[in-house]
Amino acid sequence: MTALNRVPSFMARAGTASALTIAAVGGSIVVPGFAPDASAATLATKALKIAASKKGSPYQWGATGPRRFDCSGLTLYSFKKAGKKLPRTAAQQYNKTRHISSRSRRAGDLVFFHSGSYVYHVGIYAGGGKIWHAPKTGDVVRLQKIWTRSVWYGRVS
Repeated sequence: MTALNRVPSFMARAGTASALTIAAVGGSIVVPGFAPDASAATLATKALKIAASKKGSPYQWGATGPRRFDCSGLTLYSFKKAGKKLPRTAAQQYNKTRHISSRSRRAGDLVFFHSGSYVYHVGIYAGGGKIWHAPKTGDVVRLQKIWTRSVWYGRVS
């Protein structure tokens, strides 16, 4: 698909020269409600809201909800309720996502905590450098600032 094929019809009124100029310089046109990743954004937004709705739920190793969760259990539960099945563990979930840079992250993306190549924790990015996650035994599902730079990001599609 060429850039011109993605130009919304109302741009035709602005003239072909304007559309060609935008396409030639690689610009993008922002149109409310028009996004190539709209379904992924909707899925991620739903999953994020579901995770947030579990605020205060107790952590339990191996739990996948609806009342108790471990870290990957919360992400699995949230995305399943939003309409997408994920594998069970944080490492398996990392392997099933589209890996993205920290600059490309957006609310609803998964945040994977790692030590070397070992993925040991996962949460759902909430924006502003924070995640919804089920931290550890004795804790509850909560919003928390990302505490390390040793993270990778993945987008569920």
